[in-house]
Amino acid sequence: MGDEFEAHRARLLDLLRRLAWERREVTLASGRRSDFYIDCKQAVLTAEGHFLVGWLVCDLVAREAPEVTAVGGLTMGADPIASATATMSFVRGRPLDAFYVRKEPKGHGTQRWIEGDRCVVPGSRVAVVEDVVTTGGSTLKAIERARLHGLEVRRVVALVDREEDGGREAVEREAPLSSLFRRSDFG
Repeated sequence: MGDEFEAHRARLLDLLRRLAWERREVTLASGRRSDFYIDCKQAVLTAEGHFLVGWLVCDLVAREAPEVTAVGGLTMGADPIASATATMSFVRGRPLDAFYVRKEPKGHGTQRWIEGDRCVVPGSRVAVVEDVVTTGGSTLKAIERARLHGLEVRRVVALVDREEDGGREAVEREAPLSSLFRRSDFG
């Protein structure tokens, strides 16, 4: 990885440490207890965080899954990542469309599960994005819904791998996983 990638990665890590990371006891979505909490949206939704996430995910996808034409994942954690990536991909001259996977089908009209389905059509090669991988549950739901829509999931890109609960292993049974950070990066 180049110097620019590492500089952007270091800056995003600083934002995540300052705005998103807390050492405290919490109950996670999986029901398990943890001694730290990370809410990536607190950093990603800043202007700088949006730029950094978009730039880094674009770069990673271009190197590790160049066949991918779209990025998306389970709402709400993946939404800002997918949008930032789509925006930066256009600026960088290699457009990637974004899609969002609903947790429940739309309650009216089309009752769709996938938003952005007019440009991310069956047969599209995609990367699923995720803010934090713990057990892999939300990532696996996104992969399942994407596949039911006919999408080919080629890679998963997470901002943070919590390095616990078998999440990486569960995800990698379905698609290769790349993460920008691991729990160990936060000390």
